[in-house]
Amino acid sequence: MELRHLKYFVAVAEEGSLSVAAEKRLHTAQPSLSRQLRDLELEVGAQLFIRSSRGVELTPAGRAFLDHARLTLNQAAEAIAAARRAARPPKASFSVGFLTGQEVEWLPHVTRVLRDQLKDIDLRVSSDFSPHVAEAVQRGESDLGFSRIEPQPDVSYKVIAVEPIVAILPSEHPLTSRSEIDPKDLDPHAFIGYSDTPHVLRRIVDRYLRDRGIVVSPTHFLDGFATGISLVASTGGVTLLPAYVERLLPPSVVSRPLRGNAPVIEIAAGYRADNPSPVLKSFLENIDQLIASRSAGPGQVRR
Repeated sequence: MELRHLKYFVAVAEEGSLSVAAEKRLHTAQPSLSRQLRDLELEVGAQLFIRSSRGVELTPAGRAFLDHARLTLNQAAEAIAAARRAARPPKASFSVGFLTGQEVEWLPHVTRVLRDQLKDIDLRVSSDFSPHVAEAVQRGESDLGFSRIEPQPDVSYKVIAVEPIVAILPSEHPLTSRSEIDPKDLDPHAFIGYSDTPHVLRRIVDRYLRDRGIVVSPTHFLDGFATGISLVASTGGVTLLPAYVERLLPPSVVSRPLRGNAPVIEIAAGYRADNPSPVLKSFLENIDQLIASRSAGPGQVRR
């Protein structure tokens, strides 16, 4: 008995027709298919099909044979796949972590820089809060992390962009009629503050407001941009977030630049200098190309 006999048998059993199985699934002549099935029945020692003008039906022996035939074909396919995997050298893994939301901005540029290596590596992408991205790099779980500059032992950083911090408001807020927002016009009681998680952003905004004598009294606190946008939309409050969130805003939320010298926040590529990955080495050698390609891209549009 050969695997092709099982393949023919399963095809006819599933189609319920010799002619359909021969033409559409097996691409063989019907007389040849009939001969192969007769040979199979002789080898099994039992009639597997009842043939009629309406097609074919399985006999009790055929129904019993069908499940085992399918299992054998599946196991054969798995055996072939396993052998092919074993014959190929394993791909090197390269893991990149992103501050949530930044993958939209940076992943296309990363893949462009690594285009010559992509076919030979297993590229793994994840996103998380900025401190967690840096911790993954420090532990060696990520080869490269796009985050704020989070002090971590043995993690080095290369600043790749400096982005302004902008006001995020409900689309129906009275201040949206202005092209720029004076931070002193923000309602201190409607301001959405920051939890301990985005501590770099919190430190920058706290200093910015303090230098302008602005005291806010938040009752809601965000731990990431998604929470912040949701709170703005649901509470009617306002907050300050990095400009990269602008392309992620729903129609109910808008952004406006801050008047005067707006605060800025850095995005950096973090890595361990002792990481031996040749892919990381290639990336770092071409990181200026990544910065340039991003800078040459289309600007962000405020709504």
